[in-house]
Amino acid sequence: MTALFLRDLKLSIRAGGGALIGVLFFLTIVAVIPFGVGPDLKLLSRIGPAIVWIGALLAALLGLDRLFQAERDDGSLDLMLMQETPLVLTVLVKCLAHWTATSLPLVIASPLLGLFMNMDETAIGATMLTLLIGSPAITFIGAVGAAVAVALPRGGLLVSILVLPLTIPVLIFGVSATYAAVEDPAPFLPPFLILIALTLFFAVIGPAAAALALRNTTD
Repeated sequence: MTALFLRDLKLSIRAGGGALIGVLFFLTIVAVIPFGVGPDLKLLSRIGPAIVWIGALLAALLGLDRLFQAERDDGSLDLMLMQETPLVLTVLVKCLAHWTATSLPLVIASPLLGLFMNMDETAIGATMLTLLIGSPAITFIGAVGAAVAVALPRGGLLVSILVLPLTIPVLIFGVSATYAAVEDPAPFLPPFLILIALTLFFAVIGPAAAALALRNTTD
C-alpha cells in the first residue's frame, strides 16, 4: 500500500501539471473576484471565505478524471481487480495520494489567497482548517465519478457534472463553519462536526462505490 501511495503521488504530480495547475486555477478564480465586485474591502472580506471555498472546490475537480485513467490506459486496472488486496482499500489509497498531490496544495495556498480577499487572521485560519477537513470528501466523491467515467475517452466534463451536485453539502457546511468562526454569536462546532461527519461518511461510501463502479465498468 505504501508503494502504491508513492506511485500514485508521483503520477498525480506529473500528470497534466498536477498541483501547479490546480493552484494556478485556484489563484485565477480568487484573483478575478475583486475586479468583478469592485474595491469595497468590507464586501471582499465578507464574501472572502465563500469565494476561497468555491475556488478550491472547482480547482479540486480538475484532475479527478485522471484518478483511474493511467491504470486504464496501461492495462493495470485489470490487475487491480484481480489482486488479493481488496479493491476498496486500493481505491482508498489512490484517493489519499490524489488528495495529497492536488488538494493539499490548495489548502496550503488558501491563506495567501485569503489575503487577496482582505480576510482577517481568524477567517483565514478557519478557512484553511475547514478546507483541510472538507477537501478529502471532494476527492472521495470524485472517485465515484472517475470510476463511472473511466471507460470514456473524454470523461472529464462528465466527472465534474456527476460530482459537483454531491459536493454541495460539503461546500455549505465548510463555508458555514468558517463564517461561524468569524461571527461570535454563531456556534462553530455544529457545522464543523457535520463537515467532519461528511468526510468520514464519504471516506467509507466513496471507495466502496468507486470499487463497485470499476468492477461493473470492466465487465
